[in-house]
Amino acid sequence: MSAPTRTLELAPLRIGHHEIWPPVVLAPMAGVTNAPFRELCRSQGAGLYVSEMIAARGLVEGHDKTHRLARFGPGETPRSIQLYGTDPTVMGEAVRRLVGELGAEHVDLNFGCPVRKVTRHGGGSALPWRRRLFQAVVAAAVHGAGDVPVTVKLRMGIDDHHLTYLDAGPIAAGEGAAAVALHARTAEQAYSGRARWEAIARLKEAVSDVPVLGNGDIWLAADALRMVEETGCDGVVVGRGCLGRPWLFADLAAAFSGRPSDTVPNVGGVVAAMADHARRLVDWHGETVGVRDLRKHVGWYLQGYPVGPAARRRLVESETLEQFEQRLADLDPTVELPAESVGLPRGHQHGPRPVTVPHGFWDDRDDPTPLGAAADALTSGG
Repeated sequence: MSAPTRTLELAPLRIGHHEIWPPVVLAPMAGVTNAPFRELCRSQGAGLYVSEMIAARGLVEGHDKTHRLARFGPGETPRSIQLYGTDPTVMGEAVRRLVGELGAEHVDLNFGCPVRKVTRHGGGSALPWRRRLFQAVVAAAVHGAGDVPVTVKLRMGIDDHHLTYLDAGPIAAGEGAAAVALHARTAEQAYSGRARWEAIARLKEAVSDVPVLGNGDIWLAADALRMVEETGCDGVVVGRGCLGRPWLFADLAAAFSGRPSDTVPNVGGVVAAMADHARRLVDWHGETVGVRDLRKHVGWYLQGYPVGPAARRRLVESETLEQFEQRLADLDPTVELPAESVGLPRGHQHGPRPVTVPHGFWDDRDDPTPLGAAADALTSGG
């Protein structure tokens, strides 16, 4: 299936000294955007491919899981990683180690996580409410990174009564952030409802000196073009839309170059992508962990296709790469995706839900006091 051909007058995305074309960023997703997935997506089209999140404190304290998640693939460049933290001192030291010891070439800061275990301690999408603490965390990261660019990922705020993005965006840019990305939902929305792209346009008006990236509800390449046209943003961040659809990055590269896009493979095309993904995971993790890690992806790859529950279950229950590939071969490669399933939302869609924050959190937006060790204790990878 091809989308109408459109050409946008859009410059390459510049993040520090990196020039990104097409202006497309893979959103960090816990448990998903590991090195094999990043490599698979990069094989489809150029862009900036960000690792899953690691915790600043875990890195500084030498946690094994954090260091495992911080690994980059051979030849991966730019080496891009997302970091979570709430304490300026810890964040600054973590960024110094990422750059100096692990060779990171781009660091993204997570101020967009909406999950309760994070916000109840004041972290993630809650932290920008404490705007002076937010300012200090960003400043420490930028200082620790030296010449390596630091970017910031935000949500609109905690809820509609506690919006933060129009404060946080200019603060981050003022402290040296190289770009600001906005998921156009509140933490209360989580992943429900629609992304409010008009907020991206407002942020673009408020932040003029660094790129503003839009995120939310990009399910097809045509959605990305429409977001840029409607909001004026400088690039797009793609998250759930690429789950089970790594070819979306080929569509995006084509769309931003004015060529038809929106690939809809038959089951044979999906099987080829699944087998490629499986081999990459096994090469990276070893067979046992690699095959197990693939299980979460099966439902995403087959979403909307008329493939029965027994066949899906057999794939999920595979124990070896050979067994998985044999069961893939049992699927009818000629089966097409029904037209009504093209471009449907994917991934989690839970919400809305009340947001829990620490006692007294609302009292003073200008309180720069760190939130304490509990707020920094998030496990790397979510």
